[in-house]
Formats: sequence, structure tokens, C-alpha cells
Amino acid sequence: MDDPLQTPCTAFDGPRRLAAGPLRAVALAVKAHLEADDSKAVLIFDDETGRVVDLDTRGTPAQVLARLAPEKAEEGRGRGRPKLGVVPREVTLLPRHWDWLNAQPGGASVTLRKLVEAARRTGSAEESRRRAQERAYRFMAALAGDAPGYEEALRALYAADVTAFHARTEAWPADVRDHARALARSAFPEAT
Repeated sequence: MDDPLQTPCTAFDGPRRLAAGPLRAVALAVKAHLEADDSKAVLIFDDETGRVVDLDTRGTPAQVLARLAPEKAEEGRGRGRPKLGVVPREVTLLPRHWDWLNAQPGGASVTLRKLVEAARRTGSAEESRRRAQERAYRFMAALAGDAPGYEEALRALYAADVTAFHARTEAWPADVRDHARALARSAFPEAT
């Protein structure tokens, strides 16, 4: 995603869903919530990865958002790589692979970037299932690790057994249960 402030996120105050939407809106809702009562323990989850988002709520709303925004590329750079955030790394290929890459319009780097972007867009069903399992696992480990049926729910998640997953998560707090199910939806191909 080009703008991290648009990343879909969900914030929880314990087992209660506090806010959901783009990170920008969720961060501001969490800041307001914590200003009303700073003793609360709020977690924000990235809905694409299930990872916890670190949020520093000190300062004004603009300062909070500025800390979440990506660093701006330094202005006035001379010749060199464009401001795309290109990171040079070593790639080891066979000579015939290099020959093919170098024969492509734009050369090896452009072709590799295009191939990676195409693969990311089309992603296989297996890759989608794996990502759903990972994001649901991260969320569940953080908020449902002590919930009844947690381990059985994990086994059902990785076995792609939607019926067992729903049965094992039924007794969980409603917001946690519903969010875990939403994050895991793509892990169950027959249910989508």
C-alpha cells in the first residue's frame, strides 16, 4: 500500500473493538480514547498482516500522524536512483537467467520488479490462505491466547476446517470472535 495511513486497522480495548478503518482514523480514535482514560491498554492490529501497530499518542493529532507517515525522501538529490525506495540487494541466478533478464526491455531490474508486482497482484489461492492463517494467528495469539478452545481453534485454522473453527471460537468475546473470523476468512477456501 502506497500510503501507510490508509492501511486497514482495528483497535481493541481489551476484548472490545474500539475502532476500525484506515490507520489515520483509528490512530486518532485511539488517541482520543486514551486521553479520556490513559490507564487503558489498547492494541491496534494491521488487518492485512495481523501484526500489532506501534502507536505513540504523545503530542497533537498532527504529530501522532506525522510519526506514522513514511519519511520523506531527501530533497535536492542529484543523479542516481529515483525516489522509489529502491533497495539494492544481491540476486544469484544462472547465466541463462541473466541472459534472458538482460534481453528484456528495461533490463534485469525493471523486469524483476515487474515480475514481482505481477506475482503480488495475482497471488495464488495457497498464498492467500497462508496469509489469512498468519494474520488470524497473530491476532488470536495477542487477544485470544487464554480464551476457551484457543488451541483447538488454531488447529482448525491450519487444517482449513471452518466448521470446527467457528465452533471453537463461539464462546469468545463477540468482537474478538468476529474479528478473528473475518481475518481468517480466506483460510477456508470452501467457505469463500
